[in-house]
Amino acid sequence: MGNGFGEKLRAERLERGLTQAELGKDLYSPSYISLLETGRREPTAEVIEELARRLELAPKALEAWSQPVSLSDAEYVLAGLYARQAWDLRDYALAAGHAATAAQYALEGRNTSAWWNMTYMQAECLMRHGDLQDCKQIIARLVEHPMARESVGLGVRARQMMAAVLQREGQLSAAVDEALEAMKLAEQLPKSSTIIIGALRVLIGVLAESGRLEEAWRYCQQLSGQVNESTMPQLAGEVAWVVGNVAFMRHDYQEGVKEHERAARLLSPANDIEMWARFNKASAAVRLQSGIVEPETLASIERAELAFSIVHGMKSDELEVAFIRARWLYLTGDVLAAIGKLRDIHAQREALAKHTAGEVSLLLGKTLKAAGEPDEALIYLQEAQKAFSSAGAQDLVQQALDAILEIKLAQKRAEAAASKAS
Repeated sequence: MGNGFGEKLRAERLERGLTQAELGKDLYSPSYISLLETGRREPTAEVIEELARRLELAPKALEAWSQPVSLSDAEYVLAGLYARQAWDLRDYALAAGHAATAAQYALEGRNTSAWWNMTYMQAECLMRHGDLQDCKQIIARLVEHPMARESVGLGVRARQMMAAVLQREGQLSAAVDEALEAMKLAEQLPKSSTIIIGALRVLIGVLAESGRLEEAWRYCQQLSGQVNESTMPQLAGEVAWVVGNVAFMRHDYQEGVKEHERAARLLSPANDIEMWARFNKASAAVRLQSGIVEPETLASIERAELAFSIVHGMKSDELEVAFIRARWLYLTGDVLAAIGKLRDIHAQREALAKHTAGEVSLLLGKTLKAAGEPDEALIYLQEAQKAFSSAGAQDLVQQALDAILEIKLAQKRAEAAASKAS
């Protein structure tokens, strides 16, 4: 089979905003579509005819993609397979390297579609590995590339990844702008497109982290409207997860619990244990931020710790789960244990997004204040204020300022009392 078939099939599928499951529907499994797209399975004439019908293409167009493989094509296919194999093993640095090699072969072969797909994969691997600057440079090129302007689906995907990178960097205002632009483009896609769902999830996430909770909630209603009976359970679970997060942040605990319980039923660790780990991490985090200290919260923390110990996620994942455990310790009154864990996390805060590093400093300051160390607490609270200001998280800036003011007022009262006593 020629290298073009799988890549062009994938490009045509993404152009229409279809998942592998949606393209295969009741006839072909997602794994079979994946095998076709990665060149590990050759389509029969019947498969070509059926896929052409579903993609609204002439069967001859698909047949033309299947040509004898040249030497350069074979090198491209091999590099692409290595990239996907490394991705499956969660070796994102290695996967990024192989994807870059495959993209170069595609460029030399003037296969623009294949180049775009492999370059996008390279960027996604870099983001997962934490190489945000390199990722951002690549995505900036994809956003401006003619393919992203000609294809609505590709344009949305590029902008939503840019928003996600900016969010990781703590540039929340810029992330919101990119996410809104992605949503504006996505309006041209069919309703219930998975690309629209992906764009909504990113937008809701950056709005919520920016403290714009009512806007985030309005988009949550729109996101829920994208789910119907035919939606894959895993995707429906992800939607419930996002909606539940925002409900908790709005202090609508009943709705938050309902949505997260629904997500827990729909998401399966057998399908994607890394996603299962991230869900439990997020669920525990928003519950604790809402002051919900109960057995289910602790169970979510323990599930996240166990899952990440299996999948060996990024350093930021490890630190974020440790931070959630530290918050649990603080809220349950084990202040000294919380301080010890927070000091360890703070020493490695460069691996965290700016706003998350700010939250570590904020909690460490509050914990030190509770332990009777106001002077040291002020250092961390002021550090948190600067981090939140840089990230554009104004609600969190106010939290830090309130804690600082409380300590300073207490110090002034103590000084006044001491002056009177003398």
